[in-house]
Amino acid sequence: MRPATVNDLAAVRDITAAAYAPYTALLGGPPLPVTADYEPRIARDEVWLRVDDVAISAVAVFERHADHLLIFSLAVAPPFQRQGLGIELLRFVDAQAVEWGMAEVRLYTNARMEKNIALYRAYGFQETGRRPNPYRPGWILVDMAKPVGQTASEVN
Repeated sequence: MRPATVNDLAAVRDITAAAYAPYTALLGGPPLPVTADYEPRIARDEVWLRVDDVAISAVAVFERHADHLLIFSLAVAPPFQRQGLGIELLRFVDAQAVEWGMAEVRLYTNARMEKNIALYRAYGFQETGRRPNPYRPGWILVDMAKPVGQTASEVN
C-alpha cells in the first residue's frame, strides 16, 4: 500500500466508479464515494492505493479523527474483485489505526448495501445505529464500529 498522489487522481476516480457501479441502479443514484472530490483527500493523505505490478488494484480512503479512524470508502477494481482484497484493505486500515493509537475504527454504509454490511460484520464490525443520509433524501445510512485490532472471531 502507498499513499496516493495527485497523479493518481484519475485512477482513484475510475476505480471508485467501477467498484461502486453495481450499486448505482440499486440505490437510484451513485453512492457518495463516486461523486466525492478526492483531490483534497489526497492532499490530506487520506487516500491509499494497493498496487499490483503496474496496476492499481484497490483504493482505501479513511480519515484520522481524535479518537477513531473513519473509513470513507474501500474500492477494489473489478478485475481484482473476489480475491480477498476487501479484507486486506480492512487489515491495512486496522494497522494504520494501531500505528496512530486509535481505539476504534468506524464506517458508515447504505442500508441497501447488504453484501458490504455482511462483510463488515464478518470482520468484526457491529452496527451502532441507522440514520437518514443528510445528502441523499430517502437513503438510510448504517453506522458501524469495531475495536482496533479485533476481528469477528475475537469479538463474538
